Amino acid sequence: MTVLDELNNLQYLAIHDESIRIELLATRDDENPLACFCAACRELGFDINAMDLVYAGEEAYAGMRRATNGGGENSPMLENEDDYYAMFMAAIDRK
Repeated sequence: MTVLDELNNLQYLAIHDESIRIELLATRDDENPLACFCAACRELGFDINAMDLVYAGEEAYAGMRRATNGGGENSPMLENEDDYYAMFMAAIDRK
């Protein structure tokens, strides 16, 4: 299962379980939010670690950049589109 699959499953769970949603949102307030988030994921049974999360986001963003205008200087700069943690938090925060 890919990191994105794990995040999608976790997002579904968080949207349907308020206590899990609150627990995951609280990771944003930690001194090291990404590590705290990954620890919470593992406690919930989701195999998500920081390096895989960062790498998956960067790979997805690189693919998108190559697909838009060849990734040249005219390609759009999309804020946080390579940050799966930030996108996940935004998705469960606006529930």
